[in-house]
Amino acid sequence: MTNDTTRRAVLAAALAAGTAGLARSEAAALLDSFAPLSGDAWDAADRSLPETVESPHGDASVRVDDSGVPHVEADDEAAAYFAVGYLQAFHRLFSMDLQRRVMRGRLSEVVGEATVESDEFNVAMGFAAAAEATWDLVSETETGPLVEAYAAGVNAATEAETLPIEFELLGYEPEPWTPVDSMLMEKQISWTLTGSFAGLRRALVADRLGAERAAALFPRRLDHDAPILDGDEERLGGAERRVDAGDWRARSGDGRARSGDAAAVATDAGPIAPELTDWLSGFESPTGVGSNSWVVAGEHTASGTPTVAYDPHLSLMAPPLWYEQRVETPERSVRGATFPGVPFVIAGASDRATWSFTNVGADVLDCYRYEVDDAGERYRYEGEWREFETESREISVSGGEDRILETRRTVHGPFIEREGRHVGVAWTGHAATRTTLAIDELGRADGFDDALAATRKFDLPTQNLVYADADGRTMYYATGQLPIRRVDGEAVAGDRVFDGSAGEGEWAGFEPFGRSTWEGFVPFEEKPHAIDPEVLSTANQRVIDDPTHYVGVDYAAPYRGARIAERLDAGVAGEDPVDPAFHRELQRDVRDGRADQLVPDLVAAVAERDAADGSDRLAAAAATLGDWDRRMAADSRGALVFDRWLDRFRDLVFAPAFDDADLGEAYYPNGWVLARLPADDPLFADRSREATMVAALSAALDEIDEAGWETYGDRNTTAAIAHPLGGEAPFLNYPTLPADGSPATVMNYRVDDAVGSSWRMVVRPGEGATAVLPGGNSGDYFSEHYGDQLRDWLANDQKPMSLDPDSEAGETVSFGGESS
Repeated sequence: MTNDTTRRAVLAAALAAGTAGLARSEAAALLDSFAPLSGDAWDAADRSLPETVESPHGDASVRVDDSGVPHVEADDEAAAYFAVGYLQAFHRLFSMDLQRRVMRGRLSEVVGEATVESDEFNVAMGFAAAAEATWDLVSETETGPLVEAYAAGVNAATEAETLPIEFELLGYEPEPWTPVDSMLMEKQISWTLTGSFAGLRRALVADRLGAERAAALFPRRLDHDAPILDGDEERLGGAERRVDAGDWRARSGDGRARSGDAAAVATDAGPIAPELTDWLSGFESPTGVGSNSWVVAGEHTASGTPTVAYDPHLSLMAPPLWYEQRVETPERSVRGATFPGVPFVIAGASDRATWSFTNVGADVLDCYRYEVDDAGERYRYEGEWREFETESREISVSGGEDRILETRRTVHGPFIEREGRHVGVAWTGHAATRTTLAIDELGRADGFDDALAATRKFDLPTQNLVYADADGRTMYYATGQLPIRRVDGEAVAGDRVFDGSAGEGEWAGFEPFGRSTWEGFVPFEEKPHAIDPEVLSTANQRVIDDPTHYVGVDYAAPYRGARIAERLDAGVAGEDPVDPAFHRELQRDVRDGRADQLVPDLVAAVAERDAADGSDRLAAAAATLGDWDRRMAADSRGALVFDRWLDRFRDLVFAPAFDDADLGEAYYPNGWVLARLPADDPLFADRSREATMVAALSAALDEIDEAGWETYGDRNTTAAIAHPLGGEAPFLNYPTLPADGSPATVMNYRVDDAVGSSWRMVVRPGEGATAVLPGGNSGDYFSEHYGDQLRDWLANDQKPMSLDPDSEAGETVSFGGESS
């Protein structure tokens, strides 16, 4: 039997085995039945780390603890990071290779036709070239040799160890890892957090609905009073405080959308073709990507030391996005989470400090239209015709016809074409960025000044840094490069499509696929920040009410941010100092602010309806909602009814007008706008707001009855947290369990998008820390650490994240010099 036939047999048997979350013993038996045909697949079920590994960089000792977390100790940094590379490859090689293939546009080589468009997009965007430019920069620094040692460790493990089962199922072997691949991982997460074509969608909405209507439904500034920097960050006693937003105010308005303000939504030049807009939007980050993070200064904590709590909301999958590790050398003592493929801890704690990142929502991508000649070979730029920079690339397709893609670039960056339509793109990640240097330096920072210096180098993604240290210092900083756009010499907002031929909106000093001077960007000292805040929280909401530099408009609705601030204010005002248990409990908060806005009106609408228009089931549902505590708990009937009603209400409100404008569901306004629509809004012209609410409740109850759901946890489950191959090999998925939380709760979970808290930690710098992953630290399905933290994650039952663990349990590995 051929290898291809064997793989098909394994996959077919996995599918026949039924539900996701197949027990390991059953999966092992399944593979055992094919062992005579697929020895490599069976070998994958019996992988273990070796006792010794030769290393060209010297000695290092490793212990993998009883949570699957590797502890690496070495006297030499390069020796430590060679070991880190070996361990990450052993535990997460398939995840690393998969992300690398996505970003290089080489996924179709192993998957086939289904991913050709993804490959075409990623090749056209030039992510690999941007990673090469970044490595050229990083290689010249003291961080470069550590990245090289890491890559060597990855390759040593790839050559010496049995490959994970996924490679056998797909029938290929990974190519050697390079330092450029680690830079590519930086680009991947940066694109996930900042890659947005919202400006194209705004232009299309304004064209279809009219500028005035679009400005009302898509305001630049949501009407709330819960920004990150609200003026209350000052420490007690008048200690140093600084909040600075820069020196520019948007020439196109004060940031608040006004009736008839076309500039609040789109460029005057009109939209890019809807087909191209829709296609590009398909490669943005999943809906709901964001995070929570907050800091409380030592004045209010039980220990007298600041405390930081953090949970980033990213895609949930098996295995998790994050990988936990500890590294101990004379230069650093650090433990926390990183992305497989990245050598250094990204968010975590050192022996003196802790740091975390949430997404700013900054606008760091611009789109340009150009005048192109009839032959399509040149574009107009500042009064002259210029040749495109072109390159041909073959996209290999497993089981299909290979493609030849010609990529083109302008002075601004990639020139994306689709079915005769085109748009130019500039993204800050296309230039060489120093973020790898920043996270390396944060891990070995010796106090506040070192951390602040490292923060200066955090070029991308734009993040809200929250920091605290054992000296009692705290900090918030909006990191990343923030472009300054100009039209006719005047600074303008970036939420529009610019005329690239006229040079509108260009970023001075920006060099795509090279090294930028960043002169056309907001100076570091003028980015929003607060030094030594007493209490501060971030949840992707608006950074500051009146910025004098344009930051962006794509902020999250304030539900999470307002709830966290409310709970923190109550906590620090209470009689008892707050302790880590308080922060972990706050991370579990599932009160939904949308229900506070909408449920009273819904209950009233049901009560006031014509008695002849329905049955007692509407009244019963309204009574359930009226008695409900507005917590999105898995065992709640009220949460289920509200969840399904809200989706139906959204559809009934927006679908008629948006369907008429040929705009799909992806273009609907956000939940904050929906909740605050007045009863006299034109969307309620044909059916009143109250009647729409009642109709939505009836439709929701029909859906609930048809599905057979009783409580919220019947629908809101972990089934969404799937392995990339889980459709073909369901035994790789995690078990299906009920889950708390919603898109608007602090304990964030978006079952429809598989997005939620991808890592949680609570840290008192220099004292103690706890953390938990949504699954396990190992990507090896047959490891006991593949999904051992899933239930703890659901309950936010965090394990210790010690820098000096007592336990001696777990596997040990000795790395030594080649001559030993």
